[in-house]
This record gives sequence, structure tokens and C-alpha cells, in this order.
Amino acid sequence: MNSVLIQELVKNQLKNIPEIKAGAHVRVHEKIKEKNRERIQIFEGFVIAKKHGKGINATFTARKIIDGIGVEKTWPIHSPLIEKIEIIKTPKIGRPKLYFLRRLSPTKIRKKLSVFKTILPESTPILENEKKDSQETIIEEKTETNS
Repeated sequence: MNSVLIQELVKNQLKNIPEIKAGAHVRVHEKIKEKNRERIQIFEGFVIAKKHGKGINATFTARKIIDGIGVEKTWPIHSPLIEKIEIIKTPKIGRPKLYFLRRLSPTKIRKKLSVFKTILPESTPILENEKKDSQETIIEEKTETNS
């Protein structure tokens, strides 16, 4: 009985977020409260660790270097203070924790993590009729340039 009730409460608090992996270059939009106003602050860096699975307790740690000083922040993935998480690039790295990046310089970090595949925004699907129309215009342009 209690576990069912807890599962129902947890379901309402879970967010639909993209898959975050260690090494991913992310942009986290975080709500910051200052006196009586609220604003969104963006933190952009590399994920060095993801802990505690996928449930309500899941957290991730992101790191970036500001003016030569390493800054790390850890957030609960399903926190209400996180507005959104954008994944800029994803890694092809097999390690779950990248703590060794702490002792490297920014240029060495870029070299280590240069094996990325870029995430492209989803494009709208092209219908078959549109494909035919675009092919016909290309053929027409080629014939006009040839004559």
C-alpha cells in the first residue's frame, strides 16, 4: 500500500528529459531567486558524472572552467529549479565517471573529448511530393544552365 502511494507521488514529479551521459556537453537553464524576482541562469559545461540511476534521486554533475578556475555544480535531474536541459554534444566515451578531467587544462579536455557527435535539431519530415518537386526544379535549373 505505502509503496504504491509513493510510486504515484514520484510519477507526478518526474520530468521528461533527454538522456544525459558522462562527457556530454550540456546547457542547464536554472531558476535563480533573488529577493522578490526570479530569473534564469544558464550553466554550460561537460557532465563528469551521473549518479543514482534514473529515478527521483538521480543527479548529475557538470563542470566548466571560468577564468582559469574549475566550477562544478550538481543538480537533481528532476529538480523543479531546472527549467530545461539542452544537450549540445554527446560523447563516444565508455567511462561512466570522468573525474580525471579535473586535473587537465581546458585545451587537453577539448582534445580528450573531441570524439563527439553533434546533436542536430529535428528537421521536419519531407513528404514524397515535396521531394519530387525539389528534384524537378533541380533538373530544370540544370537544363537552363546547359542551354
